[in-house]
Amino acid sequence: MKINILTGCLLILLFACSSEDKVNVKIVLESPELEADTEVYITGNDSLLGNWNPGKVKMKAKGNGQWEKTVAVLPETPLAFKFTLGSWEREGADANGQPLPDNSLKVHADTSVSYAVNFWRNGEKIPVEGQVTGIVKYHKAVRGKGLQPRDLIVWLPPNYDDEEGKNYPVLYMHDGQNIFDPNTASFKVDWRVDETADSLIRRELIEPIIIVGIYNTTDRSKEYIPGKKGTAYMDFVVNTVKPMIDEKYRTLPDREHTATGGSSAGGIISFMLMWEYNEVFSKAICMSPAFKIQDIDFVDDVLDYTGPQKDIKVYIDNGGVELEEKLQPGVDEMLKALKSKGYKEGEDFWWRHDPKAKHFESAWAKRMPDALEVLFRK
Repeated sequence: MKINILTGCLLILLFACSSEDKVNVKIVLESPELEADTEVYITGNDSLLGNWNPGKVKMKAKGNGQWEKTVAVLPETPLAFKFTLGSWEREGADANGQPLPDNSLKVHADTSVSYAVNFWRNGEKIPVEGQVTGIVKYHKAVRGKGLQPRDLIVWLPPNYDDEEGKNYPVLYMHDGQNIFDPNTASFKVDWRVDETADSLIRRELIEPIIIVGIYNTTDRSKEYIPGKKGTAYMDFVVNTVKPMIDEKYRTLPDREHTATGGSSAGGIISFMLMWEYNEVFSKAICMSPAFKIQDIDFVDDVLDYTGPQKDIKVYIDNGGVELEEKLQPGVDEMLKALKSKGYKEGEDFWWRHDPKAKHFESAWAKRMPDALEVLFRK
């Protein structure tokens, strides 16, 4: 059967799945204008689809202008994917040369689906609207033990250079290339955290803060969840990134003025940092967090904790469309777990729900003002 190409993009967390009860999805691409020996790739939100790497998962040529790829996933797993010729500059396009939207798919049984792409981008980069607002500093190839090096981007609040005796709270955010600059954002759509923070500070709705964006790597799906890589990443943030920022910038380094934030897998690692390193982080922003889904579970860690009640302030939110539906039960369980441990909604944690929102940068950008106001209200 032929499925129309759907609108909207999804930035979706990769989850390791068990082999039980999986269904086979055969994805067929029809592009008769391509030469028979053309290398065609599929890229999407599952590890079997390359984790949005445009030149990793090659499709098999079948002749007659067709290529195919079969993946095994759990029933009702939301898939989002595109087709490329090996790079984002050569992805599937419309007749005007503009990139096609993501294909979206969710199946409950073995399925074969077919898509047609008649045009491809010519290799030129597309101009991106938007720019960074305010002053930012870059720190390149920062290294952590057992981790790939990554860049940091540091956003400084208005009047930072003019008020030399003033120190500032710090918000450490994950997926740092996505939060300020559309030119570095994964889908050329950023969170607009710079514009949002600048506006809220100038209107005196929040206190001036420094925001540190920690870039992700190809190990993102392992670094942002419980496990060996997640532990190494938290150690990197606490013992490499934070000391460097405290040394180079005028920070308020105590836990009361130190927060962390992110979305999806970045949402759960933000909660983990606040929970596991509560002597360092007192606050967390957890947008569309993967608290408990498939092999990922940090709800039980909260339930199993028997020590003194932690001093936390945590903002949690989620949408209600596609992947957000899958994340909802885990969010519900975490909210219930926090309440069972004596934490009070509106004092220790806050939850916001946007039932029409998808799992994407623009949705998190829309909710960012509320998150910043909750945790940094002046």
